[in-house]
Amino acid sequence: MYQGIATKCLTGEVRLSYAFLNTPRDDKYSATLLIPKTDTATKANLDAAFEAAAMKGIKEKWGGVRPKFESIIHDGDGVNKDGVPYGPECKGHWILTAKANLDHKPQVVGIDNINCELAPQDVYSGMYGRVTVNFFPYSHPQGGKGVSCGLGNVLKTRDGEALAGGASAASDFAGIGQAVAPAVNPITGQPM
Repeated sequence: MYQGIATKCLTGEVRLSYAFLNTPRDDKYSATLLIPKTDTATKANLDAAFEAAAMKGIKEKWGGVRPKFESIIHDGDGVNKDGVPYGPECKGHWILTAKANLDHKPQVVGIDNINCELAPQDVYSGMYGRVTVNFFPYSHPQGGKGVSCGLGNVLKTRDGEALAGGASAASDFAGIGQAVAPAVNPITGQPM
């Protein structure tokens, strides 16, 4: 429970992966939260908020009956729904993906100034932060029922190694500066 809302939670420090917080992906803003397994308080709060959303679903969406569905909080030391092990950054973590609709873009602020949103280049997969999430029950006309996780706002607490999978131009070209290398004859190896 956070701010008196049983389905809402403020995490401890988590690492953000697949962070689509400035530009939506598939018409949603989203982030995957990597929650350290050592943070038992956050895990307990998430579990309680998830269960509160399930109870709300029983009362308001599912006609008094709890349907069978799995938790959306996954074990990073296990395998995903396709049977493939999670990546190395997930080891020792709980994994939770939270999403927001286009009309609810999350604010991403820094710990040094919570009144000013961060520049887009300061928001990336691999950074650390605290996140508000709100669990909610759903019932689709096609028969799907369960609990999902809404993405709230993000407080960036510190930088981390980027999880984008690529090197920056600055690291690729470090030491080259503005110097232009002379053309080299590929046969002799001598400058042309």
